[in-house]
Amino acid sequence: MGLLGILGLGCSADSGQADDGNGLNDTMDVSQNRKSVGDSAADLLDGSRFPALHLEIFYVEGLKPSATTLDNFESFLMERLHKPDGVTIALTEISSSGQAVYSITDIRNLEDDIRTAYNQEGILKVFGLFIDGEYSENTENGSVLGVAYRNTSFVIFADTIREFSGQPLAPSTTVLETTVLDHEFGHLLGLVNAGTPLQSTHQDETHGKHCTTEDCLMYWTAETGEGLINMISGGTIPGLDAACLADLQANGGK
Repeated sequence: MGLLGILGLGCSADSGQADDGNGLNDTMDVSQNRKSVGDSAADLLDGSRFPALHLEIFYVEGLKPSATTLDNFESFLMERLHKPDGVTIALTEISSSGQAVYSITDIRNLEDDIRTAYNQEGILKVFGLFIDGEYSENTENGSVLGVAYRNTSFVIFADTIREFSGQPLAPSTTVLETTVLDHEFGHLLGLVNAGTPLQSTHQDETHGKHCTTEDCLMYWTAETGEGLINMISGGTIPGLDAACLADLQANGGK
């Protein structure tokens, strides 16, 4: 079984290659990590081309994901992915930019500035960001908690999650954080009908790449604070329904 390790703060460039001062080296092909969401679904699920997975997660000071969130995420990954050489996570703290609102363009630009981990032989690498500020696409009817925006990239609006978890009778920060993290990674895995082909009819086309089953992790309300609070019952983190699991298994997952 694969092993997930939590590394300390900071992340060095790959050894044996020249660094350009920005965490990148002259021979690194960043294009493989700058594709559309779902394009790396099969490689994430299967272990033949990339038997190892490395996640480089940055978080704004004060918004570090809890140990329980990371443990929950470990369980999610180990249950779904074939990674015989293991999974590792490197956590790196960054300072807040002081920006109140972020567009996806802002987030992509920030990733391009700070990301150092890109695919190398046998190791697929994913970038994650726990950020302050809110999403520019928020509306009066919905506050977005997370977005998967490239084939190996996702952002979690951690400040917004804490605002919702602080409400009376709301689920804990860890439960909300875990649900959003798993949901966004589900999109990287190609759900629903976004890189991982459907094995049955269960895409909620009205809400894009989401599942029609209301208690499934990939139901559309899992991305908004208002919807997620109503979705979670008794503090239980939603799981994938049978239809989503069948999709992943047919595309190389467990």
